[in-house]
Amino acid sequence: MTGVPEQICEGSGQGSGPSRLSSGSLANPLLLLVVALAGAGTMTVELAAVRLIAPWYGASTGVWTNVIGVILLALALGYLIGARLATRGRPLGSLGLVLLIAGVATGWLPYGARPIAELFMPAGVKLEEAASLLAWGSLAASTLLFLPAALALGCVGPLAVEALQRTRGGHAGDAGGRVLCASTLGSIAGTFGTTHVLVPRLGLEMTFIVAALVLALLGTFVLARTRTSPVPGTALGLAVIAAIAFSRYTSPRPGENMRLVEELQSPYQALRVVEREDGMRWLQVNESFDSFQSVWIPAAGLLDESYYYNLFALPPHWAGAGDSWRMLVLGLGAGTAVRVVEGSLPPGASLESVGVEIDPEVVAVGERHFDLERSAPARTVASGLDARAALHVSAGGFDQVVLDCYANNMEIPSHLSTVEFFRELRDALAPSGWVTVNAAGFGLDDPVVAAVARTLSAAFEQRVLALRVPFSRNCVLIARRDDEPPAPGDEGWSFEGPVADRLAPLELASAWRWFEPEDGVQLLTDDRNPIDALQRRSIREGRARRGGALGSAP
Repeated sequence: MTGVPEQICEGSGQGSGPSRLSSGSLANPLLLLVVALAGAGTMTVELAAVRLIAPWYGASTGVWTNVIGVILLALALGYLIGARLATRGRPLGSLGLVLLIAGVATGWLPYGARPIAELFMPAGVKLEEAASLLAWGSLAASTLLFLPAALALGCVGPLAVEALQRTRGGHAGDAGGRVLCASTLGSIAGTFGTTHVLVPRLGLEMTFIVAALVLALLGTFVLARTRTSPVPGTALGLAVIAAIAFSRYTSPRPGENMRLVEELQSPYQALRVVEREDGMRWLQVNESFDSFQSVWIPAAGLLDESYYYNLFALPPHWAGAGDSWRMLVLGLGAGTAVRVVEGSLPPGASLESVGVEIDPEVVAVGERHFDLERSAPARTVASGLDARAALHVSAGGFDQVVLDCYANNMEIPSHLSTVEFFRELRDALAPSGWVTVNAAGFGLDDPVVAAVARTLSAAFEQRVLALRVPFSRNCVLIARRDDEPPAPGDEGWSFEGPVADRLAPLELASAWRWFEPEDGVQLLTDDRNPIDALQRRSIREGRARRGGALGSAP
């Protein structure tokens, strides 16, 4: 249709053309810019949503599924509601109102996260008690928190299409395509901006506040151009300001006798450092359970017997380390494994380590609070790299590879638990080199421990020794290239000094076992890896055993 002014105007009914125009108007490019910014806001809410509830529920695949499912449902409902509102004759007025509502609902999120999350995940819940809470609790919290904002944002598209169609005339597909294009481009900008700019530089709270302000300002701008009564908009605008002024996002508080040292958001996760009265520090990631990623004490060396890091120190003693011991740590965290092994090497031996950590902020925290060295001649730290990708470019020839990679303290990444990956680990070892794997589980017959151990054994074509760490929910798997590790009772099992003190509880019959491939047992492969299902089963079974001694997570 030619001769129609390039502007968007409020009309009193269906159709297009000058006869339908009223005094309020918004130029087409401006309308598409509004749509693009609303699309960016939608992605900001969606991507930051998991981070907001991660301190209570983690950021597992299940939590992501629940959050995305709720937001998709809300958007679908918003499309229907927006379509209904579009038929009522004032699409721009309705557009301004839903943008203001979206701003209010987004600005409120940091304020409402704690009380709503703790409704379904009370403080102090142990990991083994939280299997069902992680599933339905995160779904319920996501519904209450994110459905209102996403529903309002879902209304934007149909209302914008109707407004654009009334001005341009022609085909509905033309208006719809333009709106979808603008919304998608805005969503792309919101995706990259949230992950790489807003959250890392502004933090989680300010990310939601910025999104809320943008949406509220867009709504106010649209209403002003349509000359809608300012009363509803003013009231909603004040609500946005109040939500922003009083929002105080805080993650779960440290436990008793703990001091919060630092708290921050990385591109991958929520991080916080807590310190006990005696000076011992922990790096906690995402969950508020009794879990940690790294631990620090003033002196390098072995920790108390409940920490799995101590078992990483066994291979140098078994091998009779000479002048130098070359170790690759996949899942470096803040560097605990390096400090434990370095401080417990046999006399005369020195450590040369390469550490790989996917999250650069974890490395920075390690430098600030955990004595992590990254510039010393015998220390190499590669941050921002996936463990398997780093292994492909490593020089190899390591005396020992430590595998301690977890997402959210409880999930083994699927690509780091397969027979193909373990063969790559074997090839990165020097002759008779060692692999030590932290396999979190509730016992030596835990489904995750058993599956990973059998897969590791198949890759190395040797039996694998599994050791249960006392007073914890961790097992350590030990494999050796071209040979088997010693077991309790073997000639090579004797030690002296602090290491011997840590070994005594491992000599109990219930504290160790061999694993080897079994006929008919499915190995974990790159093609078929049910590790997620095994981890859910592990937690369910662990809950049934919670009467036993359970301690720290990986």
